[in-house]
Amino acid sequence: MLAGKGGYRGGKKKKTGARPVLSHEEERRRMRLPRDGEVLGMVLGLMGGSRMKVACKDGKDRMCRVPGKLKNRIWVREGDVVIVKPWEIQGDEKGDVIWRYFPSQARILKEEGYI
Repeated sequence: MLAGKGGYRGGKKKKTGARPVLSHEEERRRMRLPRDGEVLGMVLGLMGGSRMKVACKDGKDRMCRVPGKLKNRIWVREGDVVIVKPWEIQGDEKGDVIWRYFPSQARILKEEGYI
C-alpha cells in the first residue's frame, strides 16, 4: 500500500470491457428481440455525427441516429445488425438505433430466420 490518502494510486479502478462468455443456448435464450414498433436492420454506411444509413427488414432504408443517452454505450460499424425504432413523424425515413447485436448474436438471428 502506498503512503498517502488511502490506497489505489491513480484514481478509480477501471472496469474491464469484456463481456461474459455464455453458452450457445444461454445466449439464444437471453437475446433481445424487437418489440412493438421496432424493426431489425443492417447498417449500410456511416454518415458522421452518430448518423447512419440502415436497411430495415420492412423494406425501407432509414437515416438513423444513436440517441444521446446511448451515444457512448453503442459503437456501430458498417454491417452490424441493429434494432431500429422508427420516429413517429417521418417514420418511413428516419429512426433511432436502440440496440446493436454482437456478431455471434447476429449469426443466431440468421439461423432462426429473423434476418
